[in-house]
Amino acid sequence: MNFYTSDLHFYHENIIKYSQRPFNTVKEMNETLIKNWNKKVGKNDDVYILGDLSFTGPVQTNMLLDELNGRKYLIKGNHDKYLDNRLFDKSKFEWINDYKVIKDHGEVLILFHYPIVNWDRSHYGSIHLYGHIHNNEPNFKLICDAVDKTMINVCTDVNDYEPKTLSELLLKYGEK
Repeated sequence: MNFYTSDLHFYHENIIKYSQRPFNTVKEMNETLIKNWNKKVGKNDDVYILGDLSFTGPVQTNMLLDELNGRKYLIKGNHDKYLDNRLFDKSKFEWINDYKVIKDHGEVLILFHYPIVNWDRSHYGSIHLYGHIHNNEPNFKLICDAVDKTMINVCTDVNDYEPKTLSELLLKYGEK
């Protein structure tokens, strides 16, 4: 099964306040995100992380990835600084890309950390999954509706702090 998420910001204390996350400490946030992930994702599932996984160094990020179930794929986000450190084990991910086109149950998905107004095959029914936006701001929703395309925010903040399947996302945000 395929799952999608972004902007987990493990170890990022300020994200609790910035995104109004319901946690009192980073430890509580990290433990909840790991528990939620592992409750849904099995060892043989695929998880596409659309950026901003971790806000800590390479060694802690390596250990964090070992705790999370599934095969992991990363779309680079603006806070994935650990990737540049030689101590980070890039083999923890199946691949690391800036942008990727994949298929999930016959649907063409465009994966990118940032929301974009026009993407590959957007006029042919492809779905753009993105992160970076930590909430569904009303003005941003108006922009998405105005371009009349299927854009889905996979940020953990708007998806119950857990990875979601494409079916779950389409059910929540409306079929195309």
